[in-house]
Amino acid sequence: MTITTTRPAMTFDERYRAIDSRDARFDGQFVTAVRSTGIYCRPSCPARTPKPSNVTFYPTSAAAHEAGYRACKRCLPEAAPGSPEWNLRGDTAGRAMRLIADGVVEREGVPGLARRLGYSPRHLTRLLTAELGAGPLALARAQRAHTARMLLVGTDLPAADVAFSAGFTSVRQFNDTVREVFGVSPLELRARRRMTRHGASDHALGAIDLVLPHRGPLDAAGLFAWMGARALPGVEHSTATSFARTLRLPGGPAWFELRVDDAGHVRLRARLAHLGDLSTLVARARRLFDFDADPLAVDEALSRHPELQPLVARVPGIRVAGAADPHEMLVRAMVGQQITVAAARTALTALADALGEPVTGLGGTDPETGDESAGATVRLFPTMAAIAERGHEVLRGPAARIRAITGAAAALADGTLALTSGDDTAEQRADLLALPGVGPWTADYVRMRVLGDPDITLPGDVAVRSGAAAAGIPTDPRGFTAWAARTAPWRSYLTAHLWRNAPARPRSPRRRTETPKDGS
Repeated sequence: MTITTTRPAMTFDERYRAIDSRDARFDGQFVTAVRSTGIYCRPSCPARTPKPSNVTFYPTSAAAHEAGYRACKRCLPEAAPGSPEWNLRGDTAGRAMRLIADGVVEREGVPGLARRLGYSPRHLTRLLTAELGAGPLALARAQRAHTARMLLVGTDLPAADVAFSAGFTSVRQFNDTVREVFGVSPLELRARRRMTRHGASDHALGAIDLVLPHRGPLDAAGLFAWMGARALPGVEHSTATSFARTLRLPGGPAWFELRVDDAGHVRLRARLAHLGDLSTLVARARRLFDFDADPLAVDEALSRHPELQPLVARVPGIRVAGAADPHEMLVRAMVGQQITVAAARTALTALADALGEPVTGLGGTDPETGDESAGATVRLFPTMAAIAERGHEVLRGPAARIRAITGAAAALADGTLALTSGDDTAEQRADLLALPGVGPWTADYVRMRVLGDPDITLPGDVAVRSGAAAAGIPTDPRGFTAWAARTAPWRSYLTAHLWRNAPARPRSPRRRTETPKDGS
């Protein structure tokens, strides 16, 4: 069964009012194709508003490409944040868009994407074309064009490196696609960039420095604090204005850092063993920090409830942290059951120290000094196979709990359990609940973090109940569930606000049931 969470589709008149007022809130949510010029724009394009009779709206830039339009050179619609629609939607189209962003088509082709979604390639192409105006190949091609534009404008990488980093199989294919989509050659596109630099690259070992667009407001301080409380030394490093970690990607290990610069931009710095992993890394970094969210829509909806008005006013633009690695996320959630965030961090650090793979040369933060060093030895989070085989040697606690964690790792390692950002939400929940040692809190928490589902609530969570009590919201599970239903489809953001609103609690020797204190 597929559960779909969507907002009502915007009408033509609503979209036209958005482009007439140049409303940047809708950038990335649709594009405007103008028949008289043959170009498509983002809603906030500063050019003169076209006549309604000349306008066609498309849900994706790929659909505009397929219809024969070129990207506007003035507003650069490919530079807009991604659409929040793909997390809101739990249907096949939403799942496909999340998997395409993660690079599945580049790695496995359309047959691999179709297999993950449970369709034949032909039927999937028909379905996506009918729903989004473009098939999976065209959608993946648009993703490559977006990555290429980002690198051409934001770095000094040689054009050939840009081509392969963006996922093209040849420089000729790269040149042809850029010309077709943008109407200029790659070098001409690079020459058009603003004089103010938005990124740089030192070329060594695949080093990249880019700006990641997002819709404001952004509670960056809250994201960095969340990550800092859970950062595993050697694997992750967090400060008040940055977060960095290692990550295992299809082409090899990578290191990346997200930080806020002096101009208020969020920058991604990265070093990759394989440049072709860049688009996958960007997609995962964006999901980790929820950069494709629509914070104004969320804040507006939650503020309609008097109990939530002061919470939203205190923390505008709150985000729900995602997951850089779905498999790792499940292990972290299971380790965090029944213990505090600090205790979970200690246990996970021991696991990473004992079983994680050391990596040197990608750059990173020295775990001893906190200083950045290109030659720092950092660690990757352990593989599921390593945890399955040796986790019992490192993990502490009840034997049944340790068996549950190593058993889940074994299921992930041998493919018995599939856990990806493109899963069907109901099927993923059922698969997780079928695992020994996984209850409703863990299954729903993992869905919130892995799928980016914006409509998850955790009525059994101790910190959620505490935050709800402080806000004057019912705290019993049934009463809370009924009250939270009025905030759909944004219940994950309600959960984030209630976590933030929970009063600090003194440490208690008594342990709770399955529910972590505040979302470990």
